[in-house]
Amino acid sequence: MIFRRSFVAIAMLLGIAAVCRPSFADDRSIVVASTTSTQDSGLFGYLLPIFKAKTGIEVKVIAQGTGQALDTARRGDADVVFVHAKAQEEKFLAEGFGVKRFDVMYNDFVLIGPKSDPAGVKGRDIEAALKTIQAKGAPFVSRGDRSGTHAAELALWKQAGVDIAAAKGPWYREIGQGMGAALNTASAMNGYVLSDRGTWISFKNRGDLDVVVEGDKRLFNQYGVMLVNPEKHPTVKKELGQAFVDWVISPEGQAAIAAYEIGGQQLFFPDADKKGS
Repeated sequence: MIFRRSFVAIAMLLGIAAVCRPSFADDRSIVVASTTSTQDSGLFGYLLPIFKAKTGIEVKVIAQGTGQALDTARRGDADVVFVHAKAQEEKFLAEGFGVKRFDVMYNDFVLIGPKSDPAGVKGRDIEAALKTIQAKGAPFVSRGDRSGTHAAELALWKQAGVDIAAAKGPWYREIGQGMGAALNTASAMNGYVLSDRGTWISFKNRGDLDVVVEGDKRLFNQYGVMLVNPEKHPTVKKELGQAFVDWVISPEGQAAIAAYEIGGQQLFFPDADKKGS
């Protein structure tokens, strides 16, 4: 009898422990490492509830610069990456950290500056604008954070024939922070800054800033999505992560991206390539 009572007590304790222990099999959530622009623009706040209602999968976003987001995925701390620096994304794939890359959507970069445009760069030619800013020593804010926007800025300086590493001076301020902080700094400095259009449209604290250069084809901004390779990191939730990738490139996901607007302005334009990279 004593043995029986002991057995029942042990069984009850084990039952309680089983109830209290998290059920990993029931954990329908994934981690997406993404760029700050998808978060700061409000896109994820709009898209993810639609995706969860459709699939029951909760998405937890780590919003970083693209370089940091890819490093997070390299460590196995994300299931999916959703970023905007194709050269870095293709390197990530070549290293075996991604399964397959898909184009998702695009918008463009814009050069933001004071409405008075003290450097006199307003127009459509981004290379001429950057050359003039450097020549005049006009205040310029760089994110300096290895983000997709930072990578685009460095590429544009190079295309403009400016060796920014050698040309840096008090006029050029690297902050190592996200797009919102860069825009705030530019506002405080009465300076210029490269921004993705989505974050600019959603940015509230504009002060005296405005778009001064836009429409140059060199300002094109492509976004891509990839499942992190489960062969590199067995903890990757392959099925749930792939469900997210499949949805954002599906007609339903693409329509949801196209429908996201602020003040009547569409922020992102879907262009999923089903063949991927």
